[in-house]
Amino acid sequence: MPKVRSFTVLPALPEPLKDLEVIAKNMFWSWNNDFVDLFKRIDANLWTASGHNPVKLLAAVPQQRLEELAENKGFLSQLQTTARKLNVYLEGPTWFEKACEKSAKPVIAYFSAEFGLHECLPLYSGGLGILAGDYLKSASDLGVPIVGVGLLYQKGYFRQYLNADGWQQELYVENDFYSLPMELVRKDSGQPLTISVEYPGRVVHAQIWAISIGRVKLYLLDTNIEPNSSADRMITVTLYGGDLELRIRQEIMLGIGGLKALDAMGINPDVCHMNEGHAAFMALERIRELRNANAMTFDEALEATKSGNVFTMHTPIRAGLDEFSVELMDKYFGGYFPHLGINRKRFLALGRVLPDDDNEPFKMPVLALRLSSYINGVSKLHGQISREMWSALWPGVPTNEVPIKSITNGTHIKSWLSEEMNSLYERYIGPNWSDETTDKSVWETVSQIPDEELWQTHQRCKGHLIAFTRRRLKEQMARRGTYHTELNWAEEVLDLDALTIGFARRFASYKRANLLLRDPQRLVKLLNDTNRPVQIVFAGKAHPRDTEGKEIIRQIINFANQYDVRRRIVFLENYDINVARMLVQGVDLWLNNPRRPMEASGTSGMKAAINGALNFSTLDGWWCEGYTPEGGWVIGAGEASKDQAYLDAAESQAIYNMLENEIVPLFYARSADGVPRPWLNRVKNSIKWIAPSFNTHRMIAEYTRRFYNPSVAKWRYLTADAMTRAKQLSTWKANLRKAWSGFQIQDVQVSATNGQQDQPLNSQNPHLKVGSRLDVRALVKLNGICPDDVSVQLYHGTVDAWGNISDGSPVQMDYEQTPGQDGEHWFVGSMACTRTGRQGLAVRILPRHADLANPYEPGLILWEATSERTICPAG
Repeated sequence: MPKVRSFTVLPALPEPLKDLEVIAKNMFWSWNNDFVDLFKRIDANLWTASGHNPVKLLAAVPQQRLEELAENKGFLSQLQTTARKLNVYLEGPTWFEKACEKSAKPVIAYFSAEFGLHECLPLYSGGLGILAGDYLKSASDLGVPIVGVGLLYQKGYFRQYLNADGWQQELYVENDFYSLPMELVRKDSGQPLTISVEYPGRVVHAQIWAISIGRVKLYLLDTNIEPNSSADRMITVTLYGGDLELRIRQEIMLGIGGLKALDAMGINPDVCHMNEGHAAFMALERIRELRNANAMTFDEALEATKSGNVFTMHTPIRAGLDEFSVELMDKYFGGYFPHLGINRKRFLALGRVLPDDDNEPFKMPVLALRLSSYINGVSKLHGQISREMWSALWPGVPTNEVPIKSITNGTHIKSWLSEEMNSLYERYIGPNWSDETTDKSVWETVSQIPDEELWQTHQRCKGHLIAFTRRRLKEQMARRGTYHTELNWAEEVLDLDALTIGFARRFASYKRANLLLRDPQRLVKLLNDTNRPVQIVFAGKAHPRDTEGKEIIRQIINFANQYDVRRRIVFLENYDINVARMLVQGVDLWLNNPRRPMEASGTSGMKAAINGALNFSTLDGWWCEGYTPEGGWVIGAGEASKDQAYLDAAESQAIYNMLENEIVPLFYARSADGVPRPWLNRVKNSIKWIAPSFNTHRMIAEYTRRFYNPSVAKWRYLTADAMTRAKQLSTWKANLRKAWSGFQIQDVQVSATNGQQDQPLNSQNPHLKVGSRLDVRALVKLNGICPDDVSVQLYHGTVDAWGNISDGSPVQMDYEQTPGQDGEHWFVGSMACTRTGRQGLAVRILPRHADLANPYEPGLILWEATSERTICPAG
């Protein structure tokens, strides 16, 4: 190949238009309709042709048109207004400054394998990326000091198209980074800033691109540069493509390379947040860096870094959790773990549920769980499922106490709200409603919106969806070579007055996109009802290797053809942010029917709700919290069954029954002026409940208060004074672990007080009345450990059929300060009997130290019952 000297030619913007370049390169425009209107005014057709990419638009506008705009007073006035709005936004006070301590502002690094910011930046595949993009936008709006870290994919995720039989095909299109709203990070010399990461037998280099998202920066690593080999340049070519070896290369670059990139830019994070386990190698690199810089042991560096690590899990499906064989780990980390100061066995144990199982693969979520102090699932149900799923990492700890919390996902409202609904909210809620999205009292004003106006607004949005769908269908058909005479039927699909259902998401089998097709005659009757027709718009991609998901798409296409309902069932190809936005803004009903409990959260229904659609979903993910009988519908009764065929049959019938008997009649119940007032009453109830609770402003404020603030404080505390406290905590844990095998619960004495009478509690006298009090004394042997370093507790609750305490609660016992011989100590405590039924109590011992994030962190627990000591591996 000849040597090519590359350079970039930029548009020659006249001086009065210079602000256009600044505006175009800050993604703030993507959630502000007046900015989009500015770009459309330059050239509406070019705006569409550019894929809604303002940088590409400005590069394509003829110079003559730019000169005309530079003389257009109306355009210049609009440009000045938008530029001023951006400046005011960037320089104005923020929620974070008001709500958080005035100490030195922290830095939170947010690592994610994908970010979905806008359709012009195709660096995402689905919900994980969309959530990450919305999260950064809310971080900007609230002024939370976050920097995003990810990979820049040359070809991103695949573009989807269907063949004549409805079978999904994949097309990979190269991204031209120089025509996207991003910029290379450069050194003072003007040369690109690069970092290097060691791989087996070589060093891989990466350059760093920056995307401005309001106040927030997103940094993306790109390995498609010289002097990397052709194989290493492929590391950042595709998202979720290739085999496991490519995946481990990508995750090394994301985690280890991402942290190195921040260091190269002089960014020293207090908190590192892993959005899923893809970036978990970051936690290892953080330990290595801290250990080398401060002459620490592995355990000492672990104590410090763990305090500043946050891990969010996004799926309960094991197939979606990355794991690597021992052979791959040896290949890529055989030369790395010695720099951590540990041996191979301990290194591999960090990624295993069972540390001594030499056949267990290395699991990325386990690594993240072991090296993080703050862990959560993304809905209340997902938090519960995650505690059950990973409870083996905390043996002996009751499932409800496993230290995995839940913070429910949300959506960035301004990014998904239609322009028409935004105007409606401004009129009736107030012009600054978006500054108060979490205030429930603000949303109560929705009740005051006139039904007629709300309905007209929604119908306009549905009209936009129908027009968009018809254009896309004609493009899809033309690409497949459909005769021109047959294209006309695309102009007749969908009816503005028909109940329109939306179903759009990743086509994984558990999401059951074909559940509605199980009874063809019943569905066709709903679709073709002359007086009360129903229509459905589908969209979504199956993973390239998911044959079952592809087959579901094919079934939908063939169903529409076989039953001649192509005007009522439509599949939109190449589901992306643009298609999603049109769908959530235009449908009447959002259908979601995953198998419980496999949907961790889901956010598409939230987006539909804020635009005036109602949700119809199984009780899974966020809908367990979002459902109210006055604002939506549920499918089934929240069952989870191993008999999938039975469950599918039952829940498909539930869908038909609800549509036929309640949803369709309610939608078509019109007043004399044609307005569906009962339906709109539900819409208003839905908005009032969902909008303030399920948005990313609430979500990131919750992360800040519950995770970031305490994590920052603990990180700074442990790393101050030359890491003294981190080293002390490590020593304390080591001493406690060494002594733990000598701990014993030697005697437990329980007496009951009922009124004035005390009596011992034993098998001959087990009956008590509500209002009784149990007094407990426990004699424990602590093997030389100070009583202040342990927490002796009463654990009590309802006893199940197997004699175990379920959903128990702990009561702290007090040290009686009457030490016996050989390190024996008495602890006393009491509990009130407040519930009837079979109750139980047990005594347990846990570690106690002010610097622990939670008492289960050391992995030590001792129960009275058999005095079996449960010890988890360190880290």
